[in-house]
Amino acid sequence: MISKILIIYEYQILYKILSEIKEYLNFEILDVDKNKFQELKFDKFENYIIVSSVKPINYKNSFVLENLPIKIDKLIQTININFLKKNFIKNSDVKIGKYKLDLNSRKIILDNLSLSLTEKELEMIIFINSNSNVTIKELQNNVWGYSSNLETHTVETHIYRLRKKMKDKFGDDVFIRNSQKGYKIN
Repeated sequence: MISKILIIYEYQILYKILSEIKEYLNFEILDVDKNKFQELKFDKFENYIIVSSVKPINYKNSFVLENLPIKIDKLIQTININFLKKNFIKNSDVKIGKYKLDLNSRKIILDNLSLSLTEKELEMIIFINSNSNVTIKELQNNVWGYSSNLETHTVETHIYRLRKKMKDKFGDDVFIRNSQKGYKIN
């Protein structure tokens, strides 16, 4: 999967210019016309934006280059800013069960209620959610960067506090479950 790709829609001169300096860019470029655009499989791209001199379609990841002519460094800056905006928006909406996790504001949201999280709480939720049956040792290693003087109850204390916050705010007392196998998120 390609990490960042700039799709240039019916803008041949821009494609030619960027092709000349492509080794200096931190994204790949793809030149498409109307026919190629219709055939594109966007799910194969992890992070993409579409640039055009005219808006190809009402597409959420597109922007139109205006205020031309433009200096090349300003053009590349504009493209990179658009990639950053898209990444920021992507991080604003992570699904965790019935909740939405906003990584940018460090909040967990259900309907119209939101709860602010500490950095460690956020890291714990992400780690437990992306793995099944997480042990205390795994949390110590991956969230706290394990230290030999780290007390075992540190993880349990953080889990307890997070559970209490979730119950107080959302009435959810089963958000993080544990068994002999480890912790998991419902």
